[in-house]
Parts: sequence; C-alpha cells; structure tokens
Amino acid sequence: MTQTGQILFRLLPAFALFQPLKSLAADWLIDPTPFRATIATNSAENEIVLENGLVRRIFKLSPDAATVAFDNLMRCESILRSVRPEAQVELDGKKYDVGGLVGQPVHNYLNPAWLAQMQADPTAFHFAGLKTGRTAPRFPWLKRSEWISQNAPWPPPGVAVVLMFNAPTNLGAVKIEVHYELYDGVPGVAKWLTIRNGSPKPVMLNSLTVEQLAFVEPESIVDGLPANFRGSYRALDAFSDYSFGGNMSATADAPAIHWRNDPLYTTQVHYELKTPCLLECSPVIGPEAVIKPGESFESFRVFELVHDSTDRERRGLAVRRAYRALAPWAQENPVLMHVRSAKPDAVKTAIDQCAEVGFEMVIMTFGSGFNIENEKPDYLAEIKSLADYAKSKGVVLGGYSLLASRSIDATNDVINPQTDKPGGARFGDSPCLGSEWGENYFRKLRQFFEQTGCGVLENDGSYPGDICASTNHPGHVGLKDSQWKQWQIISGFYQWCRARGIYLNVPDWYFLAGSSKTGMGYRETDWSLPREHQEIIERQNIFDGTWEKAPSMGWMFVPLTQYHGGGAAATIEPLKDHLEHYETRLANLFGAGVQACYRGPRLFDTDETKAVVKKWVDFYKAHRAILDSDLIHLRRADGQDWDGWLHVNPALKERGLAVIYNPLNEPIERRIRLPLYFTGLTARATLRHEDGSSEEIKLERDYSAEITVKIPPHGRAWLIVSALEPSH
Repeated sequence: MTQTGQILFRLLPAFALFQPLKSLAADWLIDPTPFRATIATNSAENEIVLENGLVRRIFKLSPDAATVAFDNLMRCESILRSVRPEAQVELDGKKYDVGGLVGQPVHNYLNPAWLAQMQADPTAFHFAGLKTGRTAPRFPWLKRSEWISQNAPWPPPGVAVVLMFNAPTNLGAVKIEVHYELYDGVPGVAKWLTIRNGSPKPVMLNSLTVEQLAFVEPESIVDGLPANFRGSYRALDAFSDYSFGGNMSATADAPAIHWRNDPLYTTQVHYELKTPCLLECSPVIGPEAVIKPGESFESFRVFELVHDSTDRERRGLAVRRAYRALAPWAQENPVLMHVRSAKPDAVKTAIDQCAEVGFEMVIMTFGSGFNIENEKPDYLAEIKSLADYAKSKGVVLGGYSLLASRSIDATNDVINPQTDKPGGARFGDSPCLGSEWGENYFRKLRQFFEQTGCGVLENDGSYPGDICASTNHPGHVGLKDSQWKQWQIISGFYQWCRARGIYLNVPDWYFLAGSSKTGMGYRETDWSLPREHQEIIERQNIFDGTWEKAPSMGWMFVPLTQYHGGGAAATIEPLKDHLEHYETRLANLFGAGVQACYRGPRLFDTDETKAVVKKWVDFYKAHRAILDSDLIHLRRADGQDWDGWLHVNPALKERGLAVIYNPLNEPIERRIRLPLYFTGLTARATLRHEDGSSEEIKLERDYSAEITVKIPPHGRAWLIVSALEPSH
C-alpha cells in the first residue's frame, strides 16, 4: 500500500470551463486506454485524490475525513455543492455520522476557501487512517465461457482506498471502514462499508446509509415537481448490487438508491424545498443485523457513473460500458433453445438439433416436466446422463425453476406485516427465502448442479424484495432483517453459480450479483397476435430495450408452438409452412445480436428449415464480436418505412455492422445516414455489402456517411463498415 504523487489543481483555469469534450486526450467511449485510475496526495492540504482523467473525487482528511470535491473532468465542472458525512449508521438505536465537516454557510455551491473554517462533528465517527491499493474481485469468477467475444478483465482494473474511522468514546472499539474504488477507463466510483466490532458485547446495526452526496440540481423547478421527474439531465447515475423488484432497467430507482429533498438546502429555488438533489444510498428497511464481538458486517455496494452528456444514446452507451466493466459476464451471449418437454427422448432430440445448427444451450423450460427440486437419486442420474450427452455434442444443458410468485404454505410463505398472514407480496404470494422451505430449496439447487453437471439455470420470479413479518423462520429474526437476509441468500447463491460458470437467466436486475441476462422487455400475450404483427413488435422491443442494456443482456421470446392463444394465424409451427416468417424472426434477433428463448419441440422440421436456421446462426457466429458490441439506434420500427440499428466497436476489424429492415410489401431503395462516430473512424471507410461487393465511403464532419440500400419486400440488408486497407 503506497501513497504517491501530487494533487492536480482542484479549480481549473477559467478558459478550461469552455473547452469542448475533444480537449480530453481521447473520447473514453472510443478509446478508454488513456484514462488510468490513480491515487495522489497533497500533504500541504492534507488531502487524498482519486482520479482517472474522467472524474476526480477529493477527500480532505483533517479536521475529519470528508468528500470536498467531486469533479466531472469530461465537462470541466464540479457536481458537488455541499459537504456531507461519508456515511451514516444507526447502532443500538442511536444514529451517528461517519466523518464529514459542518459549518458550510450556503449549500448552493462549495467554495474551497470555506473548508478552513469548517469543523468536525464531535458526535461522529472520526478519521483514523487510510489504506490504498488495487481493486479486488467482489466474488470469484474463475470459469470463463466461450460465449464472450470481448476482453473481460476481472476485477475491473483500477485503484482502491479505504478510509478508517474510530467510534465516539461511548461506543468503544467499533470501527468503520469506508471503501472506494475508481476504475480505469470508466467515469465510475464504487463505495461500500465494513463495520468491525472490537468491543466485548454485540452491536445491533439498525440502519445504514452507504452514501450521502449533495449534488448540483439538474433543473430549475420553482413550484411542484413533474410527475415523471427522473433527473434525465443529472450528471450522475447511481446503481447498486442491492437491486431487486422485477426491474429490467439499470437506472430504475433500485431499493437502495434514493434521490431525496435536502433539508439543509434552504436557498434552493424550489419554494417548498423539494428539489430531489440529495443522493442517499440506504435500504428501505433494516438491515437490523447483530454484529457479534470480533466479527464484522459488510454493506451492499454503490456504483456512481458520471455522465458527460444529456444525449440519450451517449448516456446509454456509458451505462452499457459500465456494466461490461462491473459485470463482465453480462457479455456472455449463448444461442439457446427452450425445449418444451423434459422427457429424455425429447431432450435428446433438441440437443441433436441444436448441435446440427450451432445452438449452444438447451433449457428445459416451464411446463416441460423438469423439476430441479426433485432430489431422488434416479432422477438426478437421469439428468446427469442428459447433461453428459449434451456436453458430448458441444451443448450446455439446464433448466427452469420458479422461485417467487407461488405459494408454498402458510408456514413458509412471506408474512404480510399488515395482516400477519400470507398475501400482498410483490407477486401476490411468495415463499420466504429465510423459511425452512427456502433453506431446503437452495440446498437442493446446489446439490442438483453438483451432481448433474448442468450449466444453466433460468430462475424465474427471482427474489423481488418481499419483507416478511414471521418470527419463526430460521433464516431471519423478524420483519426488520427479513429483506436484508433474503437478499444475502439469493445474491450468495448467484455468486456461487457465477464461480462455477453456471449461466443465469434471471428476470430481474441481478447482474452485479452474478446474473448474465434479464428480459429485454416484451409482453408475452403479444406472441398471440398474427405473425405479421409479431415481426414489427419484436424489433420495437429490441430497439427500446437496448438503450441501457447491451444486446447480450436481454433475452427475447419466440414461441414456436401456440402460446396464450392466437390460433393458426399466430403460430410458427409447422415451421416449414411459415418459413418466411421464421426467417424474419431469426434475422431480427441475430441481426440485433439478441438471443431469444426459442420454445418448442424442435428448431427445424425439414432440410430447408434447417438450412435457414443454420444460415442465421452462422451469420451471428461469423460476426459475433461486432454483434455483441454496442448498438446505435437508427430508426424504430413502425411498419411505415425502413427501420434498423448499427453495431459499433472501434477495437475490432469490423468497426460497424448495420442491419436495415423493410416491413413493406414492395422493394425499397433508400439513402440512409449512418452515424459512424463510435466506430472510431474519422475520414474514410470501406463499406462491404451483403453480396460481397464493397465501396469506399467518405465521412462528413459529423462522422456520418450516407449510404444507399436496396431491400426486397419484407426483407433486410446488412452492411459492414471497416477501416480502409493500407493500400488506400
């Protein structure tokens, strides 16, 4: 652990405030390599600085430790307006600040000259020292899959600092460590707490706030608040691994992320002082955790991503880049099938067909008869035989398990605190993970994977954050610790799976706990509409679902047999009879780099059908790296004219791959402008058409290029953009 270097100037020269983004060494979304995280000290000011050229967070260490600057270096501006504690805890019923300085005269902005007059809070935990080092893995990820085509370092490289605080005298030997990490090439900071009990008696941690930051408000609101106020223009997004609730969006307010009113900010423009400009990261309830003598408690983690733009595409690219760094397994993108029957012959048929056309995974789906909770030796032996057979064909086998949204019984279900009875959970009825049933459920799941060698779990209705008022469940004491303990159980299991290379399909935002994929976002009953409607809606779902999710992070759904009704007009089977529609669905999905759950008894029924499926699987695998890369939104499907998207990656030979769809009954020829800035190309490029012909294109001053595409009725065209060969 070392502390070296000199602090950079906190206040930039006035002219620097007006420098455009191009004044940086590079655009981090195109070339992140110049932006290396460092730790520097300034002994004269008694400060320590975390910086990576994109963001900078400065801590003053005397008279107490506190964040005194949070700078967006990409825009040359400060986003912090007021000093607050580094954390807050409630121990044995009494609340304490951790560090921080008091005495700031106004809270609209922070003048560094004020810091000399600000003081430590005598009732707070006080700074006692620090440690520095490199980032460390949150949990093991040892078994990498072949389904990742991009570089995926783990842990995300960067630097770490730990600020250590001693308790006030009345608490004795209780110590708090505040951990920070800053990452290379990403304008993001992580934070979490460790509370150590060195006293001779247990300590009850009733509640905690991992982060409290007073940020500059993004908008001027004088009266009222818009019903849809979400801070779209905030310079910062915060998210956490304490995340659940059926959310399929990165920036949906997670249970631990709260943008609140700031009662100290009495000079704000909002007449009722209700501007949501105070970030607080804390559980809604609990954790109500007992910390025994000599033991410690570790909190959830908060991740703060600083933005350099209000542009929706650029902000989405930043979120996607952050998740690729923080949860690199989210780049796993296996081609998968949901087989509708778990009978051995049916599963083997599905495995054989998958192997023939290049599918990589088979999931025994809901309603198939698969039962992951069956621990009879002969059943586990049967599944192991099927998993071994799948492995011999280069296919991974696994299955579906419903967790929440079902009732076990009154003894094991979550208890509603308002009624003291089951019911009223997120999905109506739900088992408590801390019940005896819950303990057995996870024991059975671990046993299943250890004994069968299966490699995928679709855990439907994952733990959604239900609280439980039972006082008889072995896994929690009562209401106040029920959410924390259940989150620990589910996240611990997912991390166990991640360490063993078990692929996780989870319809919730558990990426930071080890899950690889969630739903892209669709309505199941839409697959009961006539087939021609499904084609357009599918592309709309993908377009809308990839603003914050990379293509690999969201699954779509292709019921090959009738699903929720709709009859013959909605159904793809017999596949050979609806081959044009089937190919459109394959082209939609593989052209987006998005994998779907193809649910049915088979993938093909004739050689002609097989050839079409294999054609699009081969297309995806030939261009897997670029198709799994960032997606730029060109035009949303509306059935009135062309629609499509552009995949980009400046680190690849194939810098871009555009897929353009024609929903019309007649052929079209269109001039389309491709925004090529995020390919990293600046002047000229090679455009290769689907038929193998190529041409040189010139980029305009906005890094775009106009191209001509010709598309047959209900067809599509794809084009590859690459750098000019040296001979040019």
